[in-house]
Amino acid sequence: MAMQFVREAAPAHAILAFDDASVRIGERIFTTSIALSHRTGAAPWIASDPLDAASLAHAVALDAEIIIIGTGRRQRFPAPVALRPIIEARLGFEVMDTRAACRTYNVLLSEGRRVGALLVIGES
Repeated sequence: MAMQFVREAAPAHAILAFDDASVRIGERIFTTSIALSHRTGAAPWIASDPLDAASLAHAVALDAEIIIIGTGRRQRFPAPVALRPIIEARLGFEVMDTRAACRTYNVLLSEGRRVGALLVIGES
């Protein structure tokens, strides 16, 4: 008897491909920074350099319980004061390079978690 494998469809708003210069979600390819949510998908996001409270405040609107912050090609921790909007909203967060953030976002999404991501794309 042959075993049949059924390929599961990727969850809605899953990241299908990524590299240092782009992220693909569905048929859309993003080459600039994006905000992404389990509920709303991706939208352009203006990421300050370095990340500041104004740019990270966008995380609160993602309707998520945990925010993954991808800081570009390398991990760069935002200043503690920049994280204030996320902390005051009592959201969990993790900071990592964008490649790791894409992988982590997909894992949490596949677990059915209410996850959001702020991803710096195409920058150091």
